[in-house]
Amino acid sequence: MSRPLHLVVMGVAGVGKTTVARRLADRLDLVYAEGDDFHPEANVAKMASGQPLTDADRLPWLEALAAWIDERHADGDSTVTTCSALRRRYRDILRSGGAEPYFVHLDGPEELIRRRMEGREHFMPPALLRSQFETLEPLERDEAGMTVDVTRPVDAIVTRIVTALET
Repeated sequence: MSRPLHLVVMGVAGVGKTTVARRLADRLDLVYAEGDDFHPEANVAKMASGQPLTDADRLPWLEALAAWIDERHADGDSTVTTCSALRRRYRDILRSGGAEPYFVHLDGPEELIRRRMEGREHFMPPALLRSQFETLEPLERDEAGMTVDVTRPVDAIVTRIVTALET
């Protein structure tokens, strides 16, 4: 690769961002970061109490993620990170540096994702899933990225992404 690759695995809570991003990092030898780790403690507490984040809450988180991607880009490292990136303006913040991330939108039926959320330990309660779907703005044609159906097995999802990146 002559130019570093920066993948942002996006989608609503519970869709499998972390699982897919970790597998991509392993398969493509990318530097990995869990987007949730960039949230200020106040954001985590707010979500854990069942309150959705506002755009003002999200701004420092998105800026921190964008800075991390840009720092790795400056170092010549390719990366994969997770970030819900639900709105275009959030993705614009992640694109604001020179890294030009490629967005992998994991998408699937709300009921499937709710069941997954109910079976895991996480600060984001399933009650907030509906608000995430209401906030979601799918990738637009002029945005670098792809949408992947998460009803398939994880290995098939990762292979689909890798194949798309190779072509």
